[in-house]
Amino acid sequence: MIKEFLKKISEWTLQKEEELAKECKIPIESIDKQIQALVEKKQQIQQSLDEIDELIKRLEKIKNTELLRCKAN
Repeated sequence: MIKEFLKKISEWTLQKEEELAKECKIPIESIDKQIQALVEKKQQIQQSLDEIDELIKRLEKIKNTELLRCKAN
């Protein structure tokens, strides 16, 4: 529910900024800052996803090792 609310607010904000941009009433620097903030957030998320992928690989390796060991016994 909060996620939907934030999505709607973000969409509304972007619509208002598009309107201002059409009227040349929004500074390019403001848009650049927003883009940079989103790029940085995306990089953080990607790093977190990479870390999660590594954890998954390690757990799968542990699982496979255990499966082989248990089948052998």
